Amino acid sequence: MHDEQSGHPKASPVSGSAGVTFIMPVLNERDYLEHAVSTVLGQSVDGPMELILALGPSTDGTTELAQRIASDDARVRLVDNPAADIPIGLNLAIAAGSYPIIVRVDAHSELEDDYTRHALATLARVDAANVGGVMRARGRTPFQRAVARAYNSPIGLGGGAYHGGAREGEAESAYLGVMRRDVLEEVGGFDETIRRGEDWELNLRIRRAGHRVWFDPQLAVTYWPRESWVRLAQQFVATGRWRGELVRRYPGRNPLRFFAPPALVVDVGLAVILTALCAFGAVGGWFGLVAAMAVYLPIVAYLAIIIGVALGPGGGKGWRDKLWTTAVLPTMHLAWGYGFLAGVLVGARDTVDTSRLGTRNTPLP
Repeated sequence: MHDEQSGHPKASPVSGSAGVTFIMPVLNERDYLEHAVSTVLGQSVDGPMELILALGPSTDGTTELAQRIASDDARVRLVDNPAADIPIGLNLAIAAGSYPIIVRVDAHSELEDDYTRHALATLARVDAANVGGVMRARGRTPFQRAVARAYNSPIGLGGGAYHGGAREGEAESAYLGVMRRDVLEEVGGFDETIRRGEDWELNLRIRRAGHRVWFDPQLAVTYWPRESWVRLAQQFVATGRWRGELVRRYPGRNPLRFFAPPALVVDVGLAVILTALCAFGAVGGWFGLVAAMAVYLPIVAYLAIIIGVALGPGGGKGWRDKLWTTAVLPTMHLAWGYGFLAGVLVGARDTVDTSRLGTRNTPLP
């Protein structure tokens, strides 16, 4: 059945009273898990609810903590995810759940008390298959605050709707997502061959099936980014590489903003080559001048933008925050762009996000 006005398939009725299943993949999240779980269990839902934790093979005590949490609250159940891959864990959690509404959550995320109630109302109001809102990144240390500002800024992650979009409407993808189980089953769930970007690919199939993916800026989720420079770079290389893989699989389906970081990487590479050629006298004259302007000017403009963001109101208050901003933004762009180029050229293969394999985080206050 189709909605005569929108042309989208008519989805099944939405009601929180029928029950909500929250799903959370978990790996090495001892310092974040308990607080994330508490914000899920504190959700205001009319009917029954459950939280399924898909446990990867953690090395920091996360599994023992999850077992204690589950023993203290019958609403929390555990499933093993020995492969540690996020899409596999998500599918295992969905299969273990009982209710018609699926809410994806993350161990690094915190939900507002009325998040689920509001999302269910939006899901029913617009007859969508998946609804998401804004990722509001936050940080505690100067480094993590710089990463959070980059996440929240169009300069950092390219201006996707859930990184600060203000207009409600149909969307390309949804951050985390409040989804109808029947639609997930219809499209086959998460693709287990995709280790990063699995949400974008799922939402592409949902939209191809004729269903609606919706962005509601009134929905917001707090997200705590990676806590170290190395982990940030590892995360963005892996994410970029899988985005390159998705470009290989779905050419023509990717927004132009995805190609800006790899263009920066190529330009930096050309600048290194040109500098070496000039140093050895292999390039000069008018050709050298034109080449220098073509290669160096975009980098100078980029650095000016980074410094402007760092020194401006978006760069933080203290000098350490501003200094980290000048380091974080290029790290994100160059790591993602490098990964993207590798993914496009040779595919993602067995690339994993090694930043998730660490054992210590910064404790929550």
